Amino acid sequence: MNTAVAPNRLDWQRLALWSVLLLFAVFFLLPMYVMLTTSLKDMAQVREGNLLSLPTAPTFDAWSKAWSHACTGIDCGGLKPFFMNSVLMVIPAVLISTLLGAINGYVLSKWRFRGSELMFALMLFGVFMPMQVVLLPMSQILGWMGIASSVWGLVLVHVVAGLPSTTLFFRNYYVGLPDELVKAAMLDGAGFWRIFWRIVLPLSTPITVVTLIWQFTNIWNDFLYGIVFSGAGSKPITVGLNNLANTTSSVKEYNVDMAAAMIAGLPTLFVYIVAGKYFVRGLTAGAVKG
Repeated sequence: MNTAVAPNRLDWQRLALWSVLLLFAVFFLLPMYVMLTTSLKDMAQVREGNLLSLPTAPTFDAWSKAWSHACTGIDCGGLKPFFMNSVLMVIPAVLISTLLGAINGYVLSKWRFRGSELMFALMLFGVFMPMQVVLLPMSQILGWMGIASSVWGLVLVHVVAGLPSTTLFFRNYYVGLPDELVKAAMLDGAGFWRIFWRIVLPLSTPITVVTLIWQFTNIWNDFLYGIVFSGAGSKPITVGLNNLANTTSSVKEYNVDMAAAMIAGLPTLFVYIVAGKYFVRGLTAGAVKG
């Protein structure tokens, strides 16, 4: 009799668990639903309808206006130039910070030297240090280098700001790699860089994906550095979105604001949809272990 009751109880428990998870998923995705549906409405339906209603006649006019025609504060022209600035900033910043983090992690885990543990501990301060602390000294350094208010200045800022995290990820991952691999390669005559490029880096795919996604998300969504260190022609997408949302006009176009927010969030959403499973695998492979 107990054997007959147990499966039924298990089914009810599974049903209750899935119901709770579905409820949380709906609650979490509700703002995105409101943003998407509002962006597909015209202003007449936005004023007359409610937030949860579906668009009666879906249109992409708000998306077009947010991309290339909306007035964003001082600059009029939509999010297109801001989006391109973010692309030009994110790609080199992510690649450079990831590569330097891999090299740092390789050195601090497999080529330890006197003071390496102290150096690693000092680098960890950068993970917990408030971003506001570096604003003044970083602005002075960018001015001395002649790259203030430029895209390349933002690239340098994000590379420096991301190094502690990328170093932490790779160092903790490389600690789990057998030291015998490096020792065997050294006995075969391989040097520092050859071991790194031919042995260590090919084994780093999981943590590399984690770091790329982490850095891409942080840099793309950054607002503080973008508004402080950018100039008129180098502002990233987050600054453009803020300017658009705070534009003073006689009629507030909420559908355009929602469309702009969707445009700004689509790249990170796309990255997580495409590579989300690799992100989870990389974390469980040792990205935050140790």
